[in-house]
Amino acid sequence: MADKKDITVRASVREGRGKNDARRTRREGKVPVTVYGGEGGTVAAMAPLKELAAILRSDTGRNTIFILDVDGVGPSEVMFHDRQIDPIRGRLIHADFRRLVSGEKIEVTVPLHLVGEPVGVREQQGVLEQILREIEIRCDPRDIPESIDVDVSNLGVHDVLHISDIPANEKIEVLGSPESVIATVGFVKEEVVEAPVAEEEAPAEPELIGKGKKEDEEAAAEPEKEKGKPEKEKGKKE
Repeated sequence: MADKKDITVRASVREGRGKNDARRTRREGKVPVTVYGGEGGTVAAMAPLKELAAILRSDTGRNTIFILDVDGVGPSEVMFHDRQIDPIRGRLIHADFRRLVSGEKIEVTVPLHLVGEPVGVREQQGVLEQILREIEIRCDPRDIPESIDVDVSNLGVHDVLHISDIPANEKIEVLGSPESVIATVGFVKEEVVEAPVAEEEAPAEPELIGKGKKEDEEAAAEPEKEKGKPEKEKGKKE
C-alpha cells in the first residue's frame, strides 16, 4: 500500500511563469511544479530535482504520498498527478502534485503483475502473452497497492484472462472495460520451409538445316551476274 512515507520536500514559490524562468529554475537544479486540489488554491513552485527523482525511483514511485512544504504557503500532503520527462536526457522537467483530502478517493494507474506458471505453458508447450501491463484503479490514496497481482496458473492453451477475472477487493475499484484482455496462452506456430522448386529448362529448339555456305553464296551471286550481262546478249536471248 502507498503508506505515507516520512518524506518532506521543501519548495519555494515560483514567481515567473515563462520558458526563460523555467530554464533558469532547471539550471539551479530545481523543477517547476504545480500544486492544486484540496482546500488550497493552485500554487506554482520549484522543488529540488534530486529529491523528486528519489521519490520516483522508490518502490511506490509516482504513487508515493509525501509532504510538500512551500515557503510562505505551508505544508500539504501530496502525490504526483502528472510529470514531464525530457525524452533525450531522461530527466524530470515538470511535475503536477495533487493535494490529498481525507476520505476522498482518487484514480491512479498501477502495474499489473502475472503470478504463477500457466498449465498451458507447463504441460502443453504453450506461450504466455501479457497484453495489459498497467491498470487504472480508484481507491483511497493510502490503499494504493504497489501492483495488482493476478494468478494465471490455471490458464490452459487458448484460455484468455480478462479484467473481469480480477478478484474483487472492497477497498479497490478496478476501472476499464471488463472484457479487456489481460493475458492469454497460445501456441507458437513453426514456419514450414518448403524446398525450392527447380525450374525446368525449356527444350532447346532444333537447329534449322539450311543450304551449305557455298550454295548460299552462289545463289546470292546469281542476280549480280544477270545485272552484269551486255544488253546485246539480253536482246538475243529475248
